[in-house]
Amino acid sequence: MDVEVGALGGFRGVRAELLVALKKAQPLTAHELGEQFGLTANALRRHLKLLEEDGLVRFAREVRGIGAPVFAYSLTSGGEAMFPRGYATVLADALQALRDAQGESAVTAVLEAEWVRLAEEAEPLVHTLPVSERAALVAELLTSKGYMAEAVDLPSSSHSTISTLRLHNCAMGAIAERFPEACVAEARFLERVLGVPLVRAAHRRDGCGRCEYDVLNQIIAAQQEQV
Repeated sequence: MDVEVGALGGFRGVRAELLVALKKAQPLTAHELGEQFGLTANALRRHLKLLEEDGLVRFAREVRGIGAPVFAYSLTSGGEAMFPRGYATVLADALQALRDAQGESAVTAVLEAEWVRLAEEAEPLVHTLPVSERAALVAELLTSKGYMAEAVDLPSSSHSTISTLRLHNCAMGAIAERFPEACVAEARFLERVLGVPLVRAAHRRDGCGRCEYDVLNQIIAAQQEQV
């Protein structure tokens, strides 16, 4: 697995890793999960059944092209709640009170302040690296804050590659649902700390399973030439 898994809500081993795998790319069939884990689908179904009985996983019939429908697994709201959310719900209520009293600009200032503080802490280390290596370090930083992030390189149609920063969990999800300013502040932080412009390729608020930010390596190369 790409993400190191310890105890997740009391679960360890295969069941914790199944929760992470579904968090990263749901829905998935037992066969698709088996390919990731190097196990048979039948071996994983036993673990999935126990997670279903705990109210953390559900399955539904899906039609995928030609052929019989398949059963695809995804996390329930209880399963989603297993992943870090910090004090997001409490903070969201506090931000709503602030908005009612002082307006949207006050909310934006609070959300920006936390990301600015984090950027000031990270920049001295991140900016010692070549631009092309910064995404991996930023992913580690975000993961430590509950975002379950990873940096990957994907080929593009223009014979270049795209460095993509994926955020599989939103530690501030309850806030982002009520305050879109949180997503704007997050993107500004990433552009500042990475030192390059970003393109949001996927957004949880649009119904995607994760947030993604892309940086064309052509942009990275051009910036490195200017250094």
